[in-house]
Amino acid sequence: MSAERLQPSSMIDCGSGVRLERSVPCTMSDGVVLVSDHYYPRAPGPHPTLLMRQPYGRDIASTVVYAHPVWFASHGYNVVIQDVRGRGDSEGEFYPFRKEGPDGAETIRWLRTRGESDGRVGMYGFSYQGLTQLLAAAEQPEGLLCIAPAMTACDLYHGWFYRQGALRLASSLGWGLQMLKADARRRKLRAASDGLERAWADLRSQPLFTPYGAHPQLHHEGMPTYVQDWLTHDTPGPYWSDLDVSESLTRIAVPALHIAGWFDTYLSGSVAGFLSLAAHAATRSAREHQYLVAGPWVHIPWGELIGEQNLGPEALLDTDSLLLRWFNHWLKHSGEFAREPRIRHFALGANRWCDAEAFPAERFSLYLRSEGRADSRKGDGLLSTSAPRSPEPRDIFVYDPEVPVHAPGGPAALPGPINQAQLETGNNLLVYTSPPLPAPMHVLGSPQLTLYCVTSAAHADFTGKLVRLRPGGQADFVCIGIARSSYLFRESGYSADAIHCWEFSLEPTSCVFAAGDAIRLEVASSAFPLYDRNPSTAVQPWLADSWNWQRSTQMLLHDTGHPSRVELPLAGSPDTVTPIW
Repeated sequence: MSAERLQPSSMIDCGSGVRLERSVPCTMSDGVVLVSDHYYPRAPGPHPTLLMRQPYGRDIASTVVYAHPVWFASHGYNVVIQDVRGRGDSEGEFYPFRKEGPDGAETIRWLRTRGESDGRVGMYGFSYQGLTQLLAAAEQPEGLLCIAPAMTACDLYHGWFYRQGALRLASSLGWGLQMLKADARRRKLRAASDGLERAWADLRSQPLFTPYGAHPQLHHEGMPTYVQDWLTHDTPGPYWSDLDVSESLTRIAVPALHIAGWFDTYLSGSVAGFLSLAAHAATRSAREHQYLVAGPWVHIPWGELIGEQNLGPEALLDTDSLLLRWFNHWLKHSGEFAREPRIRHFALGANRWCDAEAFPAERFSLYLRSEGRADSRKGDGLLSTSAPRSPEPRDIFVYDPEVPVHAPGGPAALPGPINQAQLETGNNLLVYTSPPLPAPMHVLGSPQLTLYCVTSAAHADFTGKLVRLRPGGQADFVCIGIARSSYLFRESGYSADAIHCWEFSLEPTSCVFAAGDAIRLEVASSAFPLYDRNPSTAVQPWLADSWNWQRSTQMLLHDTGHPSRVELPLAGSPDTVTPIW
């Protein structure tokens, strides 16, 4: 980087008395220079500082979901937006997450030495910028008093890239291509850049490439290998824990405001991060001051319009004012966050905000029942409050990796409460539906599945999808989960043609099923391309193509000795539900 590039510009008037200083250099202990833009408020300092560290270009500053830094500066904060190592104008090599802890901590120490700083620092940002906060907090830099990580994960394997052994294919591949595009431009590799741009222009087709681990845009000469590393490290282990805070939660000693979206890619990571820090943060004060705001949002943007549905004006939560109150409380001692609930959640269906101090522990069981023909919504699959008391026929479907069951949002895996009615007409999935509810039922938390299954292949997946069936026939997607045999039975072992008990959770939700609605559960063996498809063979999914794919027959049992069921966590006592089914 040239000396000219490192020279800060003169102050720029941003209006409202806010001034901007561009391209401010900060030298790390290893000599790498990181560059940031600094916004200063009208009133003379010193002031508290808000820091965002991100890999997308500091001028963007996550303004796709947050107010511009000028707005926060106009409320009495120094606001610093920094290019992380190897991105934007910052020096060094970019490998996602690897250096964000020490770099963030050193940046905070440097900011506290500057004349405009009063020594108090908070961090904000979503997605990648959320994990930069957690990683910096685990370094325990003096002066970092609070963070606000949104739509991110403490545990990269379980909360970002994989779900119980299955790769989040569409999001991982899509984000990887996005990151590599910037690397190609930075390294001036025109052929790689052109190829990645072509792939990006047809992003929804990229998960169709098989084997996806051999995708040509991941293998350009001279390019980094981190996307390939995500695919080849398909089990939990040191590769992942060295990049995240899954094993250093007990070092995080600051309050955190976690923001999650019920239809966000990283939903489970966000909620699990909140729960983990509430249980394991370094101090009692930090554990007691973890907060969660879970809205009805997708990753981008945060609003009331999701797919074809309008979730009402309450979904347009002013998250900027929420953040301002959060930072005022911890950095200016205003006390204005003191009476906030630990959990503030948007209840889908009712389309209103609710408060809770914890997720409910009690669960309400609905048993999968049929006369052996639960395939599709035309079949006889039933969800009942009564467990089977006699032998019942097994439900059977065929899984074909060449024609997988699509994700809730179809071939594009679009997020949101999308109508599942058309997908449910296929015989390659099982559908179980309750009678209409006599009274509202509010599901809050992660439903748990227990499925007794037999598969003809020694490698299998099962998915479960919770759906709200409205009286007119619309089947709104609520939440989904998946488990892979190689992950779920990694210690006990798995074999074909034997009964195994599959126990796994669905993603968390807050959903009110109104009186007259029905609860529906879909069971399949794929949700492509949200998750990668299991080839049903010993070949690793990232190396598999049609030469390695194998069809398999899946049988689900529900009888006296094998009570397959879904357990719903309810906001309110399960005793209030009348078991009339």
